[in-house]
Amino acid sequence: MTIPSLRVEGRAVPPAWALWQRRLIDVMDEAGLAFLDRYTRPDGTLIWREHWPGMDGSDDAYESFYTFPLHYALGGHERYRALARKQWEAITWQFTEYGQLHREFDAYYDWMHHGESYLYFYFLGLSEPYDLRDRQRSVRFARFYTGEDPDAPNYDPEHRLIRSPINGSRGPRLEMTAEDWSTHRWVLSHPMFGLPYDDIPGVPGPSADWSDDAVFARILDTMNQRMAKGDVPLNLAATSLLTHAFMATGDTTYHDWVLDYVDAWAERAAANDGILPDNVGLTGRTGEYMDGKWWGGYYGWRWPHGGTMLMEAATIGAMNAVLLTGDVSRLGMARSQIDQLWSLREEIDGEIRVPIRRTDSGWEDYRPMSPTLPVSLWHMSEDADDAERVDRLPEAEAWDRISDVRGMGWGSGAAWYRFVTGQYDDYPVDALSASYAEVGRALESMRDDAEDPADIYIQHWIARNPVITNTLAQLTTGGPCPLYHGGLLNCRVRYYDAVEQRPGLPADTAALVDRVERGSFSVELVNLSPQHPRSVILQAGAFGEHAFAHADIDGRDPITVDSKWLRVDLGPAASTRLRITTRRFSGTPSYDTPWRRQADAPRIQPRDPNADPGNVIFEWETDHPRRKQDS
Repeated sequence: MTIPSLRVEGRAVPPAWALWQRRLIDVMDEAGLAFLDRYTRPDGTLIWREHWPGMDGSDDAYESFYTFPLHYALGGHERYRALARKQWEAITWQFTEYGQLHREFDAYYDWMHHGESYLYFYFLGLSEPYDLRDRQRSVRFARFYTGEDPDAPNYDPEHRLIRSPINGSRGPRLEMTAEDWSTHRWVLSHPMFGLPYDDIPGVPGPSADWSDDAVFARILDTMNQRMAKGDVPLNLAATSLLTHAFMATGDTTYHDWVLDYVDAWAERAAANDGILPDNVGLTGRTGEYMDGKWWGGYYGWRWPHGGTMLMEAATIGAMNAVLLTGDVSRLGMARSQIDQLWSLREEIDGEIRVPIRRTDSGWEDYRPMSPTLPVSLWHMSEDADDAERVDRLPEAEAWDRISDVRGMGWGSGAAWYRFVTGQYDDYPVDALSASYAEVGRALESMRDDAEDPADIYIQHWIARNPVITNTLAQLTTGGPCPLYHGGLLNCRVRYYDAVEQRPGLPADTAALVDRVERGSFSVELVNLSPQHPRSVILQAGAFGEHAFAHADIDGRDPITVDSKWLRVDLGPAASTRLRITTRRFSGTPSYDTPWRRQADAPRIQPRDPNADPGNVIFEWETDHPRRKQDS
């Protein structure tokens, strides 16, 4: 395969952002090792308790290390390929022993938490796409949701629905038990959550003590009657798992499932005046267990967080449909939810707010609208109408305060949007320095941590992980970070080291996508080494779904590229700025690399669902000297 290439010579003083970027990569290369030494055994398992009941927990363990494969895929040290693999296998084994996982997948839980877990799995696809075990897993996991696995009958193809909000490798959880909720009843007692319904017999609201067994029994009985059976929009986050399986195998079964499932929910929204209903019964009827109400489902318009998770899952599903088809009109389902809430906006205390909860009394809980989902839609479409959905939000200048370098919360991606649209020139240095400070804060928190491992809560490690990839991903790839509860990486450009033939930026190399326009973007490439040349291959999109049409180099006449890859050879201390026009969504997304295609790999045959997957922790090669004894 011939890849178009260009050579850049000449010496230049590297800009501040490039120095910050490479320093951040180097610091995280080292900091992650300290994190592992502090909280894991030599085999990779967490130094924690011997037993952990209920259905919650594995997501938080995976979240504690999910940045490791992405760090490697962006250009982190080669050891992170092995460490990411080792931690995935170790957590999978450990939580299988606890009972949360079955056949290497969550036995049952909801897709807010599944989505958090399987970000890790999707990032492994970016870092090591041809690992046979992961390709086998992608098929096994996908079949849990296509209706093909008799031991995990989550999907009803006739009614085009997932049969419960609580689902996984053991199938739909049509009736929840007290054991399922045992680890976090105390959390749900907090007034911020409230009750799922106002009319639970014997439980006066607005909140209650879930730790009281009698009270909890009444709450659980009502939840089982009204929200345990049938589909919810939160399950749209499952489309990432099936999209990943398609890109890993090329099997159109998964491609077609995603489109059909997204279409089913779009049709339900269209039949409900444009608003996604948050509950569909097993016969496919909206409000089947809610006396006809389209609100009141699990992680729906009412409980526990209002419509925030519902809208995020709808956006994830719509973006996956666009990735597979190139048809940006498929964003309509997600756009309509944003527009519906915007039409209900009110000025409260001098601030424009929208409602995020629907109850029997109407729309409630008015808050400022987060720019995160509108930014994601604009990034996917590059349409002026989606830019307007961002720009109409008030007080955009406030987004210039860097407050969420981990990319997990409100407004993630907003400051990046202002940068690539020419409104916040200082963003690269501000965000990189903030990320550097967060690495230091995480290390300090780790050093000061005196809690007994037997007593710590399951979310203990997430904020102490010093490998923080959000800013690196935004600046180098030209896209917002993936939506946290299960979105895929969508971007304008990825990189490979042309000499080492691995994903990520080569050593000493920095990259910055500093402008995004309709049909084009600009990227600056810098070789910080004054002695060694570096060669980098650019890929159009995270999954090669785009193609580079033309590139102008430092403002000169454009050259024709006509490929999804472009090689740039940088001489010592050389730098260049390329303005690249693209043919958006002109290719089939896959995990192909410049050296290997997934179509050439052996076809994965589904395994016997009752076969032992072999939950063994392997010894992975790494040059990190690990201690011999547990701490």
